[in-house]
Amino acid sequence: MATKKPSTKSAPGERAGPQETEHQVRLFAGMKLLGLLPDAVPCILLVVNEHRQIVFANEQFMTLVSPEQHKVGVLGRRPGEVLDCLHAFENAAGCGTTEFCSTCGAIHAILASQRGNTEVGECRISRTNGEALELRVWTTPVTIEGERFSIFAALDISHEKRRQALERIFLHDISNVAYGLKWYVDFFQKGNPDNIEEFYDSIHRLCRELIDEIEGQRILVKAESGELVLKSERLGSLQLLRDAVELYSRHPVSQDRRLHIDEQAEDVAVVSDRTLLSRVLCNMIKNALEACRSGQTVTAGCTAPDGRIEFWVHNPGFIPREVQLQIFQRSFSTKGVGRGLGTYSIKLLTERYLKGNVSFTSSPEHGTTFHIRCPRALEA
Repeated sequence: MATKKPSTKSAPGERAGPQETEHQVRLFAGMKLLGLLPDAVPCILLVVNEHRQIVFANEQFMTLVSPEQHKVGVLGRRPGEVLDCLHAFENAAGCGTTEFCSTCGAIHAILASQRGNTEVGECRISRTNGEALELRVWTTPVTIEGERFSIFAALDISHEKRRQALERIFLHDISNVAYGLKWYVDFFQKGNPDNIEEFYDSIHRLCRELIDEIEGQRILVKAESGELVLKSERLGSLQLLRDAVELYSRHPVSQDRRLHIDEQAEDVAVVSDRTLLSRVLCNMIKNALEACRSGQTVTAGCTAPDGRIEFWVHNPGFIPREVQLQIFQRSFSTKGVGRGLGTYSIKLLTERYLKGNVSFTSSPEHGTTFHIRCPRALEA
């Protein structure tokens, strides 16, 4: 018998009681075929009951489970709870019941299976330790001794997604800059232009953009692998903002858009990693410019609330709610497949390395503002 109906903003929250799940676990444990095949296949294999609770898991799945969750146990719990999904613990009803879960490919696939359909989808999991896990999932309905279950198979495609994103970003952004540089070199070969200083400035800007794109990818790869080493130094918040604004004021993304620093911005002394903090600010500014229409303005500022340093970037655009729910996920983008790692890297660098937090507000009336808050003194 299921527990009483809890509140939910997505899938049903009811659970089977301990006796029922123990019976279901024994049901699958007693099948000799299941004792051989699941661990022989190179993918995750689960069986979940009508309440999305795990009653069988193979060894491939267990390799993704943290030591802490191993201690708690897997059987009788839901997949997101076992995999440390950030949103699995935001509602008392657990995995699948928050508003964020309404965009989860795994939840949609399981619910489709419960309606009698086979389904294929992709699932992006933001884990509580800051890691991103991406799965391709297949679900199939099955009835055993009159009870309905869903077979849940999945492949970890995190590395595949990282490779695809890296390739596409290089092909798109870096190729654009490289073609720009080639155009100027070809022009010089044809003769000496009259406004040679302007051409030198343009070439210098393109070189900076090229280095910036490469450096951004290098930092992201190191950040995800845990190889970044912090180098703290004394910095001024206004100079950090000025450097980021200067870099993007003549960037192609700022064409027909205005970019400036708020007049009330405070010059705050901070001890932090210049490279990482600058990278976060640049991503915030670039994302804001990309969200603007022609003629609109992006404003950046900084304050020092509660002994911390806060940077913010505002643009007049509005983010639809469905996009808000997925905005920090690694492979999610409104810019096209394999694009748009900006918000993900902002969150990764700020929360895992700069020991801060990221938030945003968005409304049709007031536009969108991203905030990061970090310690004023970061220990390397």
